[in-house]
Amino acid sequence: QICVVFSEELKCWCRAVIKSIMFCTDHYQMECFLVDYAKYVFVKSKDIRIALEAFMQIPYRAKKCRLYCTKPVTLRINFSENTAKIVPAKRWDSAATRYFKSLLQ
Repeated sequence: QICVVFSEELKCWCRAVIKSIMFCTDHYQMECFLVDYAKYVFVKSKDIRIALEAFMQIPYRAKKCRLYCTKPVTLRINFSENTAKIVPAKRWDSAATRYFKSLLQ
C-alpha cells in the first residue's frame, strides 16, 4: 500500500511503500521506498500519513526497471600467460554496480 511520509533529508512529503518496521527506544521506525525518488529512507511512525486519492493519481517519477539482455561480465587475468579477457559472470559485482549508478547520476 502506498502512503505518504515526511522525508527529513528532502524536507517534503513523499509517496512511499513501507518495506520493514523496527522498534527503537521510544518509537517505531519504518524503512520506506520513495516511489518518486527511487530511494530507501527511514521514517518515524509519526511522520506517516494515509494518501489522498487525488495525490495517488499523479504518475510515479521513478520506476523499478531492468536492462534487457544486459549480462554481468568480469575481467579474468591469467598471470602465467600474461593475458586478460572479459568473460561472463554469474552476478554483478559491487564495482560494476557503483559504476552503473554513477553513469545514471
